[in-house]
Amino acid sequence: MKLLFLGDVMGRAGRRAITDNLPRLRQEWKLDFIVINGENATSGIGLSGAHAKTLLEAGADCITLGDHAFDQKDMLQFIEQEPRVIRPLNFSKAAPGKGARLFTAQNGRKVLVAQALGQVFMKRPFDDPFSAVEPVLKTHPLGGQAAAVIVDMHCEATSEKMAMGHFCDGRASLVVGTHTHVPTADAMVLPGGTAYLTDAGMCGDYNSVIGMEKAEPLRRFITGMPRERFIPAAGEATLAGVYVETDDRTGKAARIAMVRNGGLLEAAAP
Repeated sequence: MKLLFLGDVMGRAGRRAITDNLPRLRQEWKLDFIVINGENATSGIGLSGAHAKTLLEAGADCITLGDHAFDQKDMLQFIEQEPRVIRPLNFSKAAPGKGARLFTAQNGRKVLVAQALGQVFMKRPFDDPFSAVEPVLKTHPLGGQAAAVIVDMHCEATSEKMAMGHFCDGRASLVVGTHTHVPTADAMVLPGGTAYLTDAGMCGDYNSVIGMEKAEPLRRFITGMPRERFIPAAGEATLAGVYVETDDRTGKAARIAMVRNGGLLEAAAP
């Protein structure tokens, strides 16, 4: 299978890059399944139901969220109505929606997508992500009903993301980090056959401070005092993420390639 995962969509610029480019990329790269992290797609904080529909209509087969999952309050209801949007497994036992789901790709094969939140350096305490992911992987063994398994590890610490990659090695097709909005350069296939990337980066304007217009973040770093709210940067966005090809028999990764399309970052494609 040919899989595409795109990092955190950031505001209007990120949404525009998705709608303008994703349908074309799906055809050019003959993609079977596309996952997008959408947790910053609405004003840079959370995802609204309307903007979730925009991403799905552009070609996303699944949207993952993150620690800002329900910052847009209508997502509390929308996620119950739209199974293609999932929130982290360990967000809260009382949270609506699901943290993992089995999807049917365009080629008819099943793809499991799961997301977990890390604990290190996060502002809120979350349950252990490893014990949250374990029963999901056991229930959906790779190469069985699930032809591919994708795990989105949403957290700050690179070490925690790497630990999740090795924890899932041989049991997932792809483990990819999200949340920091900066793409890392360590795309690889781990010894057990799992494709891994510490962070997919963001789909947003990189002439910014992690997707936000520069003035207010700079002011806060320099003075320690807030003056205005953060506003997503509105220039041309780069689509950043990762492409993976899997072995049809085992579901393990045969190939991984970084993706950077448009905007300021150096181009990269399968």
